[in-house]
Amino acid sequence: VFRPNAWRFRDYVINAFNNDTPWAEFIRQQLAADVFYPDQSNLISALGYLGAGPFDSSTAGTAPITFDYMDRDDQVTQVMAAFVSTTANCARCHAHKFDPITQEDYYALQAVFAGVGKGDREYDADPETLRLRRHWQHLLSAANSNNAEVLLAPEQAPLVVAWEQERKGAEVQWVDLPIDLFLSSDGADLERLDDGSIRAGGTRPDVDTYTLTTVPKPGSITAVRVDVLADETLPMQGPGRQDNGNLHLSEVEIQLFRPNSNTPERLAIAQATADFNQTGWTISHALDKDLKTAWGIYPEVGKSHYAVFELAETVEITPGSQLVVMLKQLHGGGHLIGRCKLSATSAPPAQAAAVPASVTQALAIPGPERSTEQQLAIAAHAIKLRATAELARLPAPVQVYAASPFFNRGAKQDAPRGIKEVQLLTRGDINRPAGLVTPGALSAIAALPARFQLSEGHDESQRRVALAEWIAHHDNPLTWRSIANRVWQFHFGEGICDTPSDFGRMGGVPSHPELLDWLACELRDGDGSTPAGSLKHLHRLILTSQTYQQSSASRPDAEAMDGDNRLLWRANRQRLDAESFYDSVLKVSGRLDLTMGGPGIEHFTTSPGQQTTPKVHYDQYDWARPDAARRAIYRVVWRGIPEPLFESLDFPDLGLLAPDRSNSISALQSLTLWNHPFVLHHSNVTAEQIAEQFSPPAEQAKELYRRMFQRQPTDEERSALEEYIINHGLAAAVRVLLNSNEFLFIN
Repeated sequence: VFRPNAWRFRDYVINAFNNDTPWAEFIRQQLAADVFYPDQSNLISALGYLGAGPFDSSTAGTAPITFDYMDRDDQVTQVMAAFVSTTANCARCHAHKFDPITQEDYYALQAVFAGVGKGDREYDADPETLRLRRHWQHLLSAANSNNAEVLLAPEQAPLVVAWEQERKGAEVQWVDLPIDLFLSSDGADLERLDDGSIRAGGTRPDVDTYTLTTVPKPGSITAVRVDVLADETLPMQGPGRQDNGNLHLSEVEIQLFRPNSNTPERLAIAQATADFNQTGWTISHALDKDLKTAWGIYPEVGKSHYAVFELAETVEITPGSQLVVMLKQLHGGGHLIGRCKLSATSAPPAQAAAVPASVTQALAIPGPERSTEQQLAIAAHAIKLRATAELARLPAPVQVYAASPFFNRGAKQDAPRGIKEVQLLTRGDINRPAGLVTPGALSAIAALPARFQLSEGHDESQRRVALAEWIAHHDNPLTWRSIANRVWQFHFGEGICDTPSDFGRMGGVPSHPELLDWLACELRDGDGSTPAGSLKHLHRLILTSQTYQQSSASRPDAEAMDGDNRLLWRANRQRLDAESFYDSVLKVSGRLDLTMGGPGIEHFTTSPGQQTTPKVHYDQYDWARPDAARRAIYRVVWRGIPEPLFESLDFPDLGLLAPDRSNSISALQSLTLWNHPFVLHHSNVTAEQIAEQFSPPAEQAKELYRRMFQRQPTDEERSALEEYIINHGLAAAVRVLLNSNEFLFIN
């Protein structure tokens, strides 16, 4: 299933590398950024690492316990292979056959992740937004709970004074909205009374939606008011139809029909206020899109009440426009509005907001004479209005597909799901549990504790924190060697240990163990002038070395002694990987878009599949689209549905671990690189650009060599290419050079 918010983890990784985030911090951020850096909300995207693995929705639904163990197995496998180059997952059914990893170690690692699931996790991309959100949420919570210590504190006094000043002399004019059309969705009898209000009678359905249509007078509207009115014909005199006089207003929707338009404009509601809120059933629930919640007025029944819905933007009403107000009462139990009417105002929203009766009474008393209870009522109301308004102004949280305690088997929970029990499974069989395990890591690492000492009743995040500290510890002998080896592998095509995710007995023997140790220490400790954990320092060390700067030219004597070049007597000749080939073609064509970040680009079209996974059509993509020029790192990849061009160049299956890439050379690869629409399109684009600048074939040949190889052709090369251009065309010549060894291989 497509994960539209996974890209933010990709952007996090790129930014971390560009900013040279110390390696220990990089580890901590990806395993527990929410705990290590609680004020840096932008780092929540780092938790996308723990959510990046596959998700088996079928097993989650049909065999949930099996799913839990397998999902945690994927996280254990990825974390331990990536950061410490161990195959801990091989101890799932029994002790590791080759390495000193016990079954208890493996399930202790599973226990680390027993409190998190995967899903779209919300966070504030800007830490300043998080700070403001926390501040106003704190004040809103204090207002809702009448916390006098917070509300009456001196630092809040300016907010209250400002609100009172704003209200002075401001009498809000509410204009009645005559209701011309009134409908009940579930069969109640609605009638219009002489005062223009609507009263419900007859059958009392379990749920109902009233659709009220009015034609307002031309002018501005900033807020709409709904009055629910007491009536002697209603139970307990209303204003609700329930036996106890209560009502539950689940959702409110306001639509505007312009003259001669059949399509309504849905008017956004910024916030809602009411003169009274039942405990736990506040007017804000009428805007939360949750049909399980609603606005109620119990026990203040037998009295009229009202709610004000502030529009996000002022609406200009033109002659003939219709305003439609939908009052959705879907909580059930016959909690329906018995009588209501509508009105509107053009007053500033802060003045139009509903004011509880207790606040109105307190405002009538001079400030110095008010009791503490009256001061508290005013402060709670004023601060609640301000906090709600400020929260509405903040940018909406963004999402990243990541680890979160609020997800369980793909479903979002209202509260953290809790820590699940992890049993040691005899021979890996979920039907043969052998006892609970506690969180920990590898007992073979004598310098570090094998089991984490956590307090009773600890939060699940403390388990992730403990593992992150264990991996990033200065004395962990695996962590620093693992990343040093991977950086070396990136530059030389092969690591000092040629099995970068397996430092165990079945892995490769390091060709230069002392060199690996030295590089690991340089990375871990720095050199005095560079910070500890700096990858840029390690890159610089390698790139400025004589070993890296060697030619790839072969020598027969050295070839005879070390044909695999494990002793690095020359540079390894490497073929461009799939992404580098793709980006290089874009660069040659002049189309390469260096824009950084943002959602992934889909190099395909889709059509519905038999299940949740769609059919993916790579052959229908338009390579002339502007977003087709983004770098390969920004493309969307479907697990298990490979793109032919990238597959031919050994792009890995992202459903599996890929510590290194194969380097195949096959007939299918040549055919794909020769005939793929991407290559054909950009051959034409490159040819068109060169033809506009150079007319003689000889000059076109020179420009082609300059673009492709950053050099001038020899006379023989120029002559041969010139003849080819004359006989077959410039686009064909571009296509030939894109398939040449000099373009595909790095010497």
